[in-house]
This record gives sequence, structure tokens and C-alpha cells, in this order.
Amino acid sequence: MSKSFSKKGLTKKSENISEWYQDVVTKANLADYSDVKGSIIIKPNAYAIWEKVQSVLDGWFKESGVRNAYFPLFIPYSLINKEKEHMKGFSPELAVVENAGGEKLAEPLVVRPTSETIMYKTFADWIQSYRDLPLKINQWCNVVRWEKRTYPFLRTSEFLWQEGHTVHVKFEEAEAQALQALSWYKAFYEDYFAISVYAGLKSKGETFAGADHTYSIELVMPDGKALQAATSHHLGDNFAKAFNIQYLDDNSQSVHPFQTSWGLSTRSIGGLILTHGDDSGLVLPPLVAPYQAVVVPVNNKDEAIQAECLKAAQKVTEDLKRLGVRVMLDDDFKGSLGFRINKWELEGVPLRLEIGGRELEDKSVQAVRRDNFAKSKVGMKELSHGVPELLMAIQKSLHEKSKEAKLALTHEATTFEEFKAILSEKKAFVRVPWCEEKSCEDAIKEATKATPRVLEMDLISEKVAGKCFHCDNPAARKWLFAQSY
Repeated sequence: MSKSFSKKGLTKKSENISEWYQDVVTKANLADYSDVKGSIIIKPNAYAIWEKVQSVLDGWFKESGVRNAYFPLFIPYSLINKEKEHMKGFSPELAVVENAGGEKLAEPLVVRPTSETIMYKTFADWIQSYRDLPLKINQWCNVVRWEKRTYPFLRTSEFLWQEGHTVHVKFEEAEAQALQALSWYKAFYEDYFAISVYAGLKSKGETFAGADHTYSIELVMPDGKALQAATSHHLGDNFAKAFNIQYLDDNSQSVHPFQTSWGLSTRSIGGLILTHGDDSGLVLPPLVAPYQAVVVPVNNKDEAIQAECLKAAQKVTEDLKRLGVRVMLDDDFKGSLGFRINKWELEGVPLRLEIGGRELEDKSVQAVRRDNFAKSKVGMKELSHGVPELLMAIQKSLHEKSKEAKLALTHEATTFEEFKAILSEKKAFVRVPWCEEKSCEDAIKEATKATPRVLEMDLISEKVAGKCFHCDNPAARKWLFAQSY
């Protein structure tokens, strides 16, 4: 079957979402492939989105007393091996350095896959008394996990992320921190990325290696697959015991504290692309778009009229900048109007403001929304409220559309036959009563490639009557299953 393409040379999203995605990543100037398999060059268009992620989350973290630090990229192999479950979970993905400076190292070094081990060895030195707690540290950094199958942003050997690590006196305090981190991620995805999410508890089989339990943000992708978009781990006192983190309590007794770790990575950008993009390319929510609007003076054979259009466009651009709108002026008349419009649609700029001869006459701009291509006239005098209103309408519309798509791809089943029938028609999230046993989880994955993605927060305390949809043992609660990226 031959592929069909959009007018911008993109594979059509509805026909091959994988090839469409890779087309958008490169043609919308988000990333280039590097000379190292599984690594990408993040271009300014995408890095600006990541800077927005950093700006918003970093502010929230600091408001709650989290402070930024930086820990080394290289970790002694013996440290990684100190927490056995942690090591077992990461060993297939480790990048190990055995030679440096022309010599074989006395001990191999691991390129950071995550920083629990190197941080917690240091925390053992920093923490002596209950007065040193809570300790709340975050770092923005890169990590390396040697993936066999890679995909730009979604699964790369090297990626950027933030990782928060906290230490607490009580189990309940650590639990509150883990849930707060989850709430930050949920709010960011919903409010800034305009993506409706599922948030909740991971199964034992999907729990972070060495953690007591894990919470997750799961995105429903347009092809029905799940994307794990952020995680928050309650580590219990497992790592504290492994790394001998202790403090003297108010009775002068030596006690192990409780810990959390939580993170969100540049994988989030992949979820953003997949969720909102269309056959014309990238679609960006205004709150995270590098440019929220582009002002386009229209090409005109009459040079005098074109010059007047440019002059009006320059004024509109300056007025919008004073309002705090992130705006770009496209004054490149070398390309045709169609070429220029295609560029901005492909790169996902939320709002295009065109000024031609007719707009000069009636002192207006033609506003074109990227989310639905709706056109409207906005008077020059109304720009100060008209443009912000349009931007917020786009933000809201994208979230509503995401929620509708999520619900349309979420189904209910009570038996394994129903479950398989749903997945045989199309990939989707399926909510089912489940026993929560690891052996049952493994059997379901073997038969269908689907895994328990999340136990939704509002269903955690809701016990269900009846049998597990797969093994007929008593069910515990209703879980969402899906195949994942």
C-alpha cells in the first residue's frame, strides 16, 4: 500500500502515526538525529518548550522548599550495585566506562541512569539529626539508558529530565511528598500542555526498582497506546538501609528515614507532539509555545502597499510584545505567502495574524487559529484583549479535545474475552477488575502485550466485588490496562 502525504509532505497521521511523528520531529525543526544511535540533537524549537517546562516546575518546586543541586555524571559501579533491586532494574540499560585517560580504570564507572545511588551516599553524610530533615533536593540534568529500540523524545539513549529526591522523618510525610509531586505533574500536563491524563498507582510489576510503591502520569496517545509521562516513587526506607542513611531522633535513637524520588523528562515533548499534532504538522498550546503568535504582512505586487503592510505588522508586533505575548514578525517576502503560512502551520504556532491590503483599509488583522484553522477579524484597537482571548480559547479547546479523545479510547471489560476483543479491534485503555497478582500480570502481558498502566487515584480505596477479569481469583480493584510505548 502506497503512502499518502499531506500538502506539507508529511505522512498522514491517520495512516501511519509512527512515520507521521518522525516527519514532524524533523520537518518542524524539533530535533535532528546525531551520529550516536539513540541520541538526538534537540533544536531551539523543542528546547524552548523544555525551558518552559523547567521554568514552571522549578517555580513550583522552590515554593515548597525544594532546592536545586548538581551531582556527578559518573557513578562508581559499586554504588549502583549497592541496592540489589535497583541494580536488577537498571542493569540491562547501563552504559559503563572501563577505560579513561588511556588507562583501564581500577573500578568501572556507570554513566548516570538516575541519581539515587550517588545522591544517597552523600545524603548519609549530610543527615545526622532529625533537625536536618526534611531534605528536599532536585537536579536538572541528563541521564543515559542504553535503549535497544529508540524513538525521538519518546525513548532515547540520552535524555534530559529533572529528578527530585527528598528525605523525611515519617512514612506519612514521604507519602505526602510523593503525592504532591504527582499533583505537580498532573497540573502541568493538564494546565500547560493541555493534555488530559490518568494519574494514579502503578502495579507491583511496574513499580520502580527498589521503591515501596510508585505513582504515575499516563497519557492516552491517539493510537490508543499508553505513554508513561512522569513518575513519583515512595522509596520507603529501602535505600536508607542500603546506603546507611540514619539520623538521631529526639530520643537520641538512630533511625532510618523515609525517601521519595520523582521525575519528568523530555519524553513529555513527544507526548505533546503526538497528542495535538495533525496532518499539517505540530500544534502547540499557547502557554508553552515558543511563539504564541506570528504576524504575517501579506505579499503584494504593489511595493507601496506591501511596505504599508509591513509597517502595520511591525506596530502590531511591538504592541503585542508590550502585552507580554511571545510574538514573531515574519517579514521575509522572498517566500510566497503560501510557503510562509505552511512553515508556521508546520511548526505549530498557535495564532497567525495576517495583514494585507484589505486589513489596512479596515484597520484590522485576520486571525487564524492553528488548532482548528478558524478565521476571524480583530480590529487593531481590540488587539490588547482580542489576542489574549483567542490564545486562551485555543488552550482550552486543545484540553477539551484531548479529554474527549482520552475518553473515546477508554473502555470497560469484565472478562478476558471482552478485553481481548476490544484490543483486537484497536489499541485502547481498558478498565477491568483485577486481582493485582504479579503472576496474573505476567500472563496478561504474554498473551496481549498489555500491562496495568495505572490504578486511578479516585479508585485506589474503592474495592470491587467479583472475579479478576483474567484468572477468576477474587478481584481487588479496577485497573487501566493498555499496550505502551
